Amino acid sequence: MFGRCLTALVSLALIASATAAHADSAADEAAIVKRLQRWTADFNAKDPAGVCDLFAPDLVYSIPEVVRGTHETMCTNLTKMLARPDIQLHYKNPDIHEILVLGDVAVVRLTWTLTTQVKGAKDTTTEEGMDIFRRQPDGKWSIARFIAFTTRANKLLQ
Repeated sequence: MFGRCLTALVSLALIASATAAHADSAADEAAIVKRLQRWTADFNAKDPAGVCDLFAPDLVYSIPEVVRGTHETMCTNLTKMLARPDIQLHYKNPDIHEILVLGDVAVVRLTWTLTTQVKGAKDTTTEEGMDIFRRQPDGKWSIARFIAFTTRANKLLQ
């Protein structure tokens, strides 16, 4: 009898911990989506501080023409781009294909759509990416690593 009770209690504890982990994973996924949507709003509002806030201090990334970018590189380039009065940039919220949460690390596969307008000319391109988020000491999810590429360069940003 004691063995059955112990087995039942252990089983219930395992189910409860699996359910709690799943609930935490869902909350983490929602927090990551919210961070990406906040980044989009900050980018479209030309807010460099808000844009840079998504990236971890130890950020490392690779995009065409930048093999080993850093937080400083990213924020410097984005700040310059957002300050340009001759160009209008607009991102849609990303199309998120999947989010895998593994404890304090999450991998996000997504597609961004950027519309650029210069002197009345408009070009829209997509960027495929994979972001690795890490939960920071303050509990916020930030991108620590990413790789992104376009299938076609934006004609107006060359």
